Amino acid sequence: MTDLERRYRRLLAVYPWEHRRVYEDEMLAVLLDGARAGQRRPTVAEAANLIGAGLRARLRVGARGLTEPAWGDASTVTAVLAALLLCAAAVKGLIDQSVVDPALPPRWRPAGPDLVDWLRVAGWAGVAVAALAGLRLVAAGLAWAAVVGWAVLVGPQTGTNPTYVVDTLPQLALAVVTAIALSVAARRRGLAVLGVRRLLALVLAALGAVAVLEINRLTAPGFDRAGPYTVYVLYGLEAGSELVIWLYVAGLAVAAAAALAAVLSLAPAIRRRIAVLLAPVAALALTIDSTLAGWVTSTAHMGHAIPLVPAQWAVLVLVPPVTFLAGVLLVRRREETLRMVALGRAADRERPAT
Repeated sequence: MTDLERRYRRLLAVYPWEHRRVYEDEMLAVLLDGARAGQRRPTVAEAANLIGAGLRARLRVGARGLTEPAWGDASTVTAVLAALLLCAAAVKGLIDQSVVDPALPPRWRPAGPDLVDWLRVAGWAGVAVAALAGLRLVAAGLAWAAVVGWAVLVGPQTGTNPTYVVDTLPQLALAVVTAIALSVAARRRGLAVLGVRRLLALVLAALGAVAVLEINRLTAPGFDRAGPYTVYVLYGLEAGSELVIWLYVAGLAVAAAAALAAVLSLAPAIRRRIAVLLAPVAALALTIDSTLAGWVTSTAHMGHAIPLVPAQWAVLVLVPPVTFLAGVLLVRRREETLRMVALGRAADRERPAT
């Protein structure tokens, strides 16, 4: 094999393997026939043309793969999961505004729920019910309305209150995932994919998590105590003893385990795709928690907003789509490996004994 042929093969590796299996030898022959005498490497134009065409072929294959029934069912389940999570968060916010912690000083007490608080609960509950009933367009419309509502109500605060905007980005990402999933989901009802038992487990898990967080908020050590006292804090949970903190953690762990068990009982192809669809939200939350923690603390103590630089905004914008694309590639490679293993086992079973 000449150096030129080796370099052409490296460029052709950009194409999907299905395309290479059928056309690679033919394309390589055409490229070598058109090469100049003594040419040792592809020209810049040839390299650009092969890379561009290969990437376009991969995108076409990827788009066809996303139309598989497993992706449709996974999108439906993901939309229901995300809607339940966002509805639970909205319910907690409504309770926070309605049931005032008596230990809070009067000037820190909320004024009570407003129309937006009620609309959030009703809207995400409507998304979940519509998705479960198979009313895909209705559910998608409600989810996109929530995304637009964030852009109208929260987006303009980027300059004046950037910490609040960044804190709400994971919820926005979850809302966008819900809206996109409902826009491309299969026409099957969410209830048909999940089943009654799984749905009940997910609803009870969401309600249980909200109950644990609200009990913690209403029983946390207050500001009206005289003299020194001990407070244990763990990721927003507060209690007067370490045992109580771990009881709260256990309650949240039980709720999470119930939801996880419901998802894991689905078909492997569906649950793998659910993980891919939700991974961008988790990646964004981890990015904010790991890279912007110092910025949040500095902003809180400076007394004025510290704007994020364009590079930081770029990271926040790019992390979700890059995570999703990486997940799609991993799922495809995993399932292709499983398919080849299955073909090998089938061939071994059919091979006559010697």
